[in-house]
Amino acid sequence: MRRLGSTRRTIRTSRTSRVLAAGLACGAALAALTTGSAEAAPPPGHRAPHWQSYDTGTPGVRFRGLAAVSRETAWLAGTGGTVLRTTDGGTRWRNVSPPGATGLEFRDVEAFDARHAVVLAIGEGEDSRVYRTEDGGATWTESFRNTDPKAFYDCVAFFDRHHGLAMSDPVDGRFRILSTGDGGRTWRVLPADGMPAALDGEAGFAASGQCLVTAGRKDVWLATGGGARARVLHSADRGLNWTAGDTPVPAADPARGVFALAFRDRAHGLAVGGDYRADQPSPQAAAATPDGGRTWRPAAASPPAYRSGVTWLPHSRTTALAVGPTGTDLTTDAGRTWRTVDTGSYDTVDCAPDRGCWAAGEKGRVARLER
Repeated sequence: MRRLGSTRRTIRTSRTSRVLAAGLACGAALAALTTGSAEAAPPPGHRAPHWQSYDTGTPGVRFRGLAAVSRETAWLAGTGGTVLRTTDGGTRWRNVSPPGATGLEFRDVEAFDARHAVVLAIGEGEDSRVYRTEDGGATWTESFRNTDPKAFYDCVAFFDRHHGLAMSDPVDGRFRILSTGDGGRTWRVLPADGMPAALDGEAGFAASGQCLVTAGRKDVWLATGGGARARVLHSADRGLNWTAGDTPVPAADPARGVFALAFRDRAHGLAVGGDYRADQPSPQAAAATPDGGRTWRPAAASPPAYRSGVTWLPHSRTTALAVGPTGTDLTTDAGRTWRTVDTGSYDTVDCAPDRGCWAAGEKGRVARLER
């Protein structure tokens, strides 16, 4: 379940009202894409928003880790210990992989800017590691290596440039949380006293780097599957104490549950998932919460198949994208209904404050949303 057959994200900063207006315009344009009315159609000569693919030169790599810094800068993390970075909008991708990491599975990357980033390798025992760079990937420091054979780390997320968490599947019956207060230089395991007991078979999915997400200075959410119910756990104190809320996303199988979360503030969130097996249906693959994860309502019209990544469009209260191996879906009503707008295969998606939205996945695929 954890390896899928083999986890918000970039640190947000304030922008001017000009960028805010542009972000809202982007949401309106995407809304037009999903309607059939002449009034909502793009004007003549204007191409609707679409994914523009870029060549990474890595057809054998699957990228499940993605951090959108801006329209120009993004980081990718994937199989074979691969880390790529672009600073020119995707035209060129530089391989900045940590030396000696070819045997690792990178599944998450958190980037603060074009020079500072943290990547997470998943796996049992010492395969779970954290690396950080301060010079755009020219050099890396291994800042954490798991030594507990029972731990398996899935995702990492930051509240700001200094404070972040990583989560492991349950150890001794509870999810394990790792904490840093110095930008990932050092890490410590938090006490398990405030963590609810895990359900039998419950774990996280290292599918998109979005099984652990943050909003604001202290709120963090953790997505689960595999148990009798797909749950979302919430902490309002940076991982010390947690509460659990059930979602309507189907579980009760190691391949089913919530795979990705996105919160636009500490109250309003989206969950997507399903059954990652290609031959299995994924009904009720999306849900939304208005109260910080205490309660979840199923989407009235869900994505038609399993989805592994989700993100809100910048500065929008109602528009978001979800991606998976069979396509991209759009909601313009805060998760109540979803509509497929692209059939390309992507595993993860992320947007930056300047409207730079990126997606990545198998066979070295990466794309930027163009308008």
